[in-house]
Amino acid sequence: MAVRFKGIIPPVPTLVDENERLDEQSMANLLDSLIASDVDGLFFLGSAGEFAHMSEALRFRTAEFCVKYVDGRKPVLIGIAHSGTRETIRYGLHAQSIGADGVVAVNPFYNPLSDENLYLHYRHLAEALELPVLLYNFPALTGQSIPVGIIRRLAEDCPTIVGLKDTVDTLSHIRETLHAVKPVRPDFAVFAGYDEYLFGTLILGGDGCIPASANFAPELTCGIYRAWQQQDYARIIELQQRLSLIPALYNYDLPFYNVIKYAIQQTGVDIQVNSLWPAGGLTEDLKQRITAVLQQCGSLAKTDQG
Repeated sequence: MAVRFKGIIPPVPTLVDENERLDEQSMANLLDSLIASDVDGLFFLGSAGEFAHMSEALRFRTAEFCVKYVDGRKPVLIGIAHSGTRETIRYGLHAQSIGADGVVAVNPFYNPLSDENLYLHYRHLAEALELPVLLYNFPALTGQSIPVGIIRRLAEDCPTIVGLKDTVDTLSHIRETLHAVKPVRPDFAVFAGYDEYLFGTLILGGDGCIPASANFAPELTCGIYRAWQQQDYARIIELQQRLSLIPALYNYDLPFYNVIKYAIQQTGVDIQVNSLWPAGGLTEDLKQRITAVLQQCGSLAKTDQG
């Protein structure tokens, strides 16, 4: 079986106005930019999409607007994470009803789960939905990593669980997952969650990356992915060195939502820069530091680079 999702799929920010309502014009401008780029899909309502700070109404509205606006021009994944299984299923059924191509579910957070309960959470989700499901492993935020043995068991038992976004600050979990799962499910897609691990993931036999930087510098990760397909290793090295400048941005403010949005704006996309509280605004010093990184990696709008 062929891998259903692969390549570069940015976790798209949710753009809101100063009153925390969906800013449809800014979203449309960002989506036009991403659809025109080389990204291979779009992921809404992930961590960078601020799902954890949203009302249910805003989650539903964002998913509905984005699926409708994209209109099949790129594959669309919708994040459906919740700390409860029934609510996760309900968000999944909504994504299914509006025409999403797949869903992504981070493991339940706050309470640690036994391996069996973690397995059953995802199995119940897979059985309730017809859509493809991607697991999302982000232990730094959920407090619990999805064990490789559970990933393999789900891959073997649930055909509609089709992949994993592995946001771990090491390649070892990705390597162990690939070695455990690919022999039994060659179609199971393994994505790096951290931008700079894209190349390592591809070398190990993975399928791509779900990087925040693809929102404002898609030429870097998309370029690495295309160069990998063409075996152009000199090009990969050049792009990897530029990409290595990006991760520093993610620590400039916590949460980093407005950092990503300001970076997008600085690359020439006409959007407002607002986030849901408790994310605050950016200082002028932070803005200057973000601009400096973009200039270093060659991703500023041409008018800004002179």
